[in-house]
Amino acid sequence: MMISTHNTEEHSLQIYYNQIPHQLEDMPLDIGYASERVTLFDTEDRPVEIGGQNGKTQLIISVPFIDESLTEELQEIAQLVGEVSAAETGREIETFLIVSADGHEAPKQETIRFLIDKEEAFGDWYGIRLKGPELEGAFTKSLTIISKDGAIFYDEYLQEINNCFNLERLRRKITAAQTCYTGKGCH
Repeated sequence: MMISTHNTEEHSLQIYYNQIPHQLEDMPLDIGYASERVTLFDTEDRPVEIGGQNGKTQLIISVPFIDESLTEELQEIAQLVGEVSAAETGREIETFLIVSADGHEAPKQETIRFLIDKEEAFGDWYGIRLKGPELEGAFTKSLTIISKDGAIFYDEYLQEINNCFNLERLRRKITAAQTCYTGKGCH
């Protein structure tokens, strides 16, 4: 089961990890709103800016931890993004995997950039930080697509962190984000 922010009420989202409830500290940005440009860091401690308008579609994946199951899921996502990019020639898709803190081993993915939110800006601006007994302060498992004009185009927040993303929906949403770009922002 997935949750999309545009269908939620004005309270924190309930997220489960191994049937233990957690909440998001804040409400995520709504679809259509301008994304915030934030600085994250790669494994070499180099700053990398994501979000905002940069003329490229951005796929942002946040996770609380990296395990074998997630690594396999990332391979499927990387393959899907490659297929969509090939079909939409000339339309680049930047893909990022983001964690909340150091201590995670970067998965072996050439097409997905691994970034760390050392300054806590991403978690705060995008409203994806968890509060709860097992994953306090970590990010929830989520997907966010930012269109070329910098607007939040699509999001997916899994109600159970151990579940997988809906890849067919992701394929459709990435394609739509790339083909419907008007050059004018939503907000």
